[in-house]
Amino acid sequence: MTAVEHILGEDWTVVPAGGSTGTAYYAKSDQRRLFLKRNSSPFLAVLSAQGIVPKLVWTKRLENGDVLTAQQWLDGKALNPEEMQHPRVAKLLSKIHHSSELLDMLLRIEKQTQMPTQILAKMKEKVKTTDDADCSLVIHKALKYLEDRLPYVYYSKPVVCHCDLVHHNWMLSKNGELYLVDWDNAKVGDPAMDIGRILQSYIPKQEWDQWLSHYGEENNAHFMQRMHWYLMIDAIHGYTWNVRRDKMKVAHQHMSELQQLLDQVNDWNL
Repeated sequence: MTAVEHILGEDWTVVPAGGSTGTAYYAKSDQRRLFLKRNSSPFLAVLSAQGIVPKLVWTKRLENGDVLTAQQWLDGKALNPEEMQHPRVAKLLSKIHHSSELLDMLLRIEKQTQMPTQILAKMKEKVKTTDDADCSLVIHKALKYLEDRLPYVYYSKPVVCHCDLVHHNWMLSKNGELYLVDWDNAKVGDPAMDIGRILQSYIPKQEWDQWLSHYGEENNAHFMQRMHWYLMIDAIHGYTWNVRRDKMKVAHQHMSELQQLLDQVNDWNL
């Protein structure tokens, strides 16, 4: 019997929930079903209280010191890419970004805000120590753009950013509740980090203004500069991360996105 099964008792069946970390499980008994995770962020309690993730049922400490959390099992499905265009996605993200409770809690845990100067310095170091990246003309062009735009991308109102807004992290329950799950990468920083990923990946460009109005943000040159700045950082990170793991096909997808972003900032004079 595993430590997780021991805590639940013999009436429960526990199976791995998949994912790269191997720390999540589905558990069910005759009466109940739960989603379990080892060492979730303490942030989870505030997210649950605000209805952003499925309800937190309990938290228990295992003998080895790991913390196990149990959430209500979500009967529902992940959003598909087209469903990301729904106004409810923009409105839930806006609610998250405007929550002072979430910000206070994450600042207590993280104790720092993601600042452009530090982000760029770390990225330059990653590029330097990744062979293919250091030789890439596209990456050098992007780093030059990021350096030149540093004075213009500061934002004075940092928020809680999810930082992994792929469509399968948005869950719709059978009762119609929308949740955003998998908060392991959350950071305090510019909301453009999150908004840019959704716009670039899921929203047709002719609908960006409308999506932003549902969110409550005006589409202007300053916002677009910040958004593209963080998208380029994201693309370089994706490239270096995958090159280091010899996943060249995925790395080249990130390189293509980086070239597309450079073209966009050139075309739009950002």
